[in-house]
Amino acid sequence: MTQPTLTEPFRIADVEIPNRVALAPLAGIGNWFVRLQAKRYGAGMAFSEMVSSYALAHRNRRTCEEMLRIDPDEGVVAIQLFGSDPEVMRVGAAIAAEAGPQIIDLNMGCPVPKVMKTGAGASLLRDPDLAVAVAIAAREGSGLPVTVKLRSGLEPGDRSGLQLARRLVRDAGVAAITLHPRSAQVHHRGSPDYAAVAEVSAELEVPVIISGGARNAERARRAYTESGAAAVMVARGSLGNPWIFAELTGADEGALEPAAEAIETELCWVLDRAAEHWGPERASRNLRKFYPWYVERLGFTGPAADRFQRTTSLDQVRDLLLQSGVGASL
Repeated sequence: MTQPTLTEPFRIADVEIPNRVALAPLAGIGNWFVRLQAKRYGAGMAFSEMVSSYALAHRNRRTCEEMLRIDPDEGVVAIQLFGSDPEVMRVGAAIAAEAGPQIIDLNMGCPVPKVMKTGAGASLLRDPDLAVAVAIAAREGSGLPVTVKLRSGLEPGDRSGLQLARRLVRDAGVAAITLHPRSAQVHHRGSPDYAAVAEVSAELEVPVIISGGARNAERARRAYTESGAAAVMVARGSLGNPWIFAELTGADEGALEPAAEAIETELCWVLDRAAEHWGPERASRNLRKFYPWYVERLGFTGPAADRFQRTTSLDQVRDLLLQSGVGASL
């Protein structure tokens, strides 16, 4: 069977996705305006940053108000939750559903120790019965289609994630699986095993989304083709580079090499949205992780790039762009 092109729609349960390119759930980054940015440039759907089911169940104000915020123009959004207690997940998923996503996604692949030590993330690969119970609770609590993001295993050679994928679909009614075919132990090192994903993709009756190794458009296309997946998920390749979605979906012929003015305009759009989300003071701190992604593309290196990291207000960032001549169009 010929694999569909990335621009063709597909479905997750009853949710129609306009194309087969998705923004990954970027921890600490994937808030509403980052997802909206991906949608503006052509992403068919976007996953939220990882949200604690425990924080939701306890009605943590910042978690509920900030991490569940969805812009009406985002398109298809999946809120990603993590946790290892089925009853807590049931409550957390119900609260998340009230925010208006079309899908609830569960993280069962995070390799970060502080997540795994709680029994969540990739730790759930050790207890497939608990993983199934958590997924059922999320589905029943939210009333929405539930998808799950998995690693291939806990350590190289381990295929527990592939086995769990089968059980989640069969026993928990999961509507789609995202597979990152590297083990939790190696994090992002080494080559993804796309053949393993192809094996699961051919077997499961639900869509399988490939994650991992999509640092640029060429690698994303390779991941999609070699895995035989239904869609491809872009993570680090999108940081400061929303043009990757336009390149993959054909939405912008100039996506390969955006001009300096386009990069500067996009950074200023991020400044404005961040101020709206966090307020100017918090935004000036929280955006320090964002600046390198853009300023390096604008040619700032060494001390010139460091000046952006030392700013204490968004106006100082705008001034640096103006002083350099890059922001002359502002």
